[in-house]
Amino acid sequence: MAAASNFYTIVAGVGAGTGRSVALKFAKTYPIALLARNPANYESIVKEIKDAGGQAIGISTDVASESSIKNAFAEIQKEFKGKKLAAAIYNVGGRFVRKPFLELTLEEYEAGYEANGKGFFLFAQAVLPGLLESVPSSPHPPSLIITGATASLRGSANMSSFASGKFALRATGQSLAREFGPKGVHVAHAIIDGVIDIPRTRDWPVNGGVEDGKISSEAIADSYWYLHTQPRSHFTQELDVRPYVEKF
Repeated sequence: MAAASNFYTIVAGVGAGTGRSVALKFAKTYPIALLARNPANYESIVKEIKDAGGQAIGISTDVASESSIKNAFAEIQKEFKGKKLAAAIYNVGGRFVRKPFLELTLEEYEAGYEANGKGFFLFAQAVLPGLLESVPSSPHPPSLIITGATASLRGSANMSSFASGKFALRATGQSLAREFGPKGVHVAHAIIDGVIDIPRTRDWPVNGGVEDGKISSEAIADSYWYLHTQPRSHFTQELDVRPYVEKF
């Protein structure tokens, strides 16, 4: 079996929280490409990985743009020439719109689908050929891991835009798991049911402000690594996580 250094990972949707933690976790084993629209979201993470002895690149990418995705993957192929794809993580949040339905514009409603529907479609079509190619030799089953949310299962009031996108993301992931799982590619969807403990939410009084009332982004990264390293005899298609005090 080929060494892990002969493979690389892609993380789409990188920022100060889950994206950073997932990138740092996977970069301990693989060279990694980080995708985000704003370079400020990945520049410090690329530096952090390189300072720790890893290999990383960042690419400004709009996942909902077909041309942007094509340009990003052309750059990835150039940077990691000769390496194969071990894992692809789709952690794109997209535009969050919380608004009464009768006040919602068509553009705002469609915003939920842009990243979670259209963006994931473009990303999955770009990575699946590489994941399939890696099946015979990857150290672990080639993996496509998708970040979902509470809205993946439940469309709350004033959340029709966000929920419609997350429903589409989950449904597409299920379909891909059934199509590509038997071919050796592990497609897994993670429902992140709660507020993630990141700098932006640090002062939010979630769950009454109790200790461990928010989800640790490092723990999410550990879960994603667990999903990636599962053997073919034990694929998890969907994983849901939440703080111990979260109502569900």
